[in-house]
Amino acid sequence: MHTKGGRRLPLRVALLGFGTVGASVARILVERPELANRIQLTHIFNRDVARKHAAWVPSTVTWTDKVDELFAAKPDVVVEVIGGIEPVGGWVRRALEQGAAVVTANKQLLAAHGPELLRLAVTHDMLLRFEAAVGGGVPLIHGVREGLAGDNLTRVSGLLNGTSNYVLSRMAAGGDEPMSVVLDDARRLGYAEADPSADIDGDDAGAKLVVLAGIAFRRHIKLSDIPKRSIRPISAADFRYARRLGCTIRQISLVEQKDEGFHAFVGPALVLRGSNFGLNMGANNVVTIGGQYGGESSFSGAGAGGPATAVAVVSDLLALTQRDRDHGEEWLPGKVVGAPPRPYYLRFVVRDRPGIIASIASTLAAEGINFDALLQEPGYPKDHLPFVITVEACEESAINKAVKAIIKEDFHAEPPLALPMLLGEDPRT
Repeated sequence: MHTKGGRRLPLRVALLGFGTVGASVARILVERPELANRIQLTHIFNRDVARKHAAWVPSTVTWTDKVDELFAAKPDVVVEVIGGIEPVGGWVRRALEQGAAVVTANKQLLAAHGPELLRLAVTHDMLLRFEAAVGGGVPLIHGVREGLAGDNLTRVSGLLNGTSNYVLSRMAAGGDEPMSVVLDDARRLGYAEADPSADIDGDDAGAKLVVLAGIAFRRHIKLSDIPKRSIRPISAADFRYARRLGCTIRQISLVEQKDEGFHAFVGPALVLRGSNFGLNMGANNVVTIGGQYGGESSFSGAGAGGPATAVAVVSDLLALTQRDRDHGEEWLPGKVVGAPPRPYYLRFVVRDRPGIIASIASTLAAEGINFDALLQEPGYPKDHLPFVITVEACEESAINKAVKAIIKEDFHAEPPLALPMLLGEDPRT
């Protein structure tokens, strides 16, 4: 808030974008008149603004498709809910340089330019808030930044993409539906875009993980440095074998502190069926934070959708009205290092013949990898026979080298699949 004659005035807010999230932000402000003495929506910018004009927005709000007109009004806060990196990155910089605080839901922008924008905010004694960038309506960033500030955080892991979680939890529920059928249902329900590649291939979750690493560790990990693996190869057979192991499969995003840097990855992994991740169904998000002193803390809730994300945006706006000064934060460069030793799940689909198991065992042994279990479900055709080998904890480089050698054999009907098994790793270690 700013003052006039000693009287505190509401923050004048300009909204960049009037899509699903922007319209939901405006609706909350309109439908909660008790907020009017703290937040005043003054401008809405959107391309093709005449088509977007909504009759329920008060006549005191100025609609424009000229961004210069919005900045000429010198708002106290610019809310950016358009998305993408440019041109909105330039608009966010302009707002901070002009003396406006910024609230954004833009994970891609923060993943690409978070350190620069945070430094710019500090330089101009402004605030950059982004609760809505990760977890939708889940108060995740506030919970980590404020609620866990007393702990030495060591690990962040979670289900950060609602589309992937919906797809995998549907497949885990049973039946033999291929992923393509489940994705079609996800599109009809509004959980998946026409092109879901960013969701199922890990780019969306990766950008969110960059933001969470910044909040938890004050380090900026480059999105391009985070290994990302798609969930596309996961089949109904994988869930059948996972159940035999007391597990299920989810798209996991993980970053954890190591002595020399941070281990990070996004991709499918086996988790225990009774864990927070294994029990989570549908499009909800779940994030678990590990600390040296407090152990695990978990956050869960609706991770997507206009209303849920808008709640986080308005919460950031209200936070700006409650404190006159914040020293801001800085994300220093963070180095990505290799994974610690873990057990792995190896699934093969082969044209059956004698000697296949012996050949695989020999290659694994050559890399110092020990068998744990061999699983083979009945009822599959011999020319397309799936089976699973689980191995004891080993280095990621060893399993990758072994799979690279095994894939050269001529008995494969499908490429082999290797998944890490995250079975109750202690966040305090």
